[in-house]
Amino acid sequence: MQHEFKFAGDTVEVTVARDSQTWHLGDLECQIMADGRLKLTVNGVTKFAHSTKVGDVWWVHIDGHVFCIEKTEAGSNDDDSQGGMIAPMPGKIIDVLVEQGQSVTAGDLLLVMEAMKMEHRIVANVDGVIGVLKLKAGDQVQQGDVLVEISE
Repeated sequence: MQHEFKFAGDTVEVTVARDSQTWHLGDLECQIMADGRLKLTVNGVTKFAHSTKVGDVWWVHIDGHVFCIEKTEAGSNDDDSQGGMIAPMPGKIIDVLVEQGQSVTAGDLLLVMEAMKMEHRIVANVDGVIGVLKLKAGDQVQQGDVLVEISE
């Protein structure tokens, strides 16, 4: 399964797979220990890490360093318009963070929707200017509804 994360200001795509109690991220294997620590094995070398989630950001402490990792969820691209974004599933808009005419960069957080009892962060898929934006907090959307259009 492909996931997108924001790390040190950059967006990184990672393929994640699970085999019983072990998570696989490329050459990295991760197991969650009974005491909550993460057991990480890379190329035969094992290290332990501590992690905690604050809001949407995971704080990971390993080898005297702290890393902040944020999972992002891009909205789906609209087939009719390269800058169009559609709802990936039915849900409720809980926060709109941009307004019509605002300049955005690919990866910028545009809105947050709630679907299936989870928050989904919708980020810009291209650089551009917010064109069409008719949503406000509390609005219900259906899968395939246009959330926002961005003109490049």
